[in-house]
Amino acid sequence: MTRPKQSAASRSAEIEALDELIRANAPNLEPFEMRGIRAFGRWRYKYTSGREGDWFHVGLAGNKHYISLYVCPGNIAEQYRTKLPKADIGKSCIRFKRLADVDLDVIAAMIRDAAAAVGSA
Repeated sequence: MTRPKQSAASRSAEIEALDELIRANAPNLEPFEMRGIRAFGRWRYKYTSGREGDWFHVGLAGNKHYISLYVCPGNIAEQYRTKLPKADIGKSCIRFKRLADVDLDVIAAMIRDAAAAVGSA
């Protein structure tokens, strides 16, 4: 049996809901766009090698098959792995098919952790 595909309108509504969740839980992170990602909280990083770049503390992207939520710096996302069993979690990226697959209280906690890291990153 095949699953019904999620419509573009449904995915868009879920992205908007996550955008609101980010803004509510991290009001100090300024929103902007970076490489097609809705980004929040500019972050200038510098490696010990001298390499520098610009990134963000929280990012949100809708892809064809899933939603990506980026929570930086470090391993914030990995710390919540067991609380999001239906999500695919990397070091700082959480991928899931629909909002119903994740606990929004856990997502909000990760966003607050990223916002708290501003200045210490």
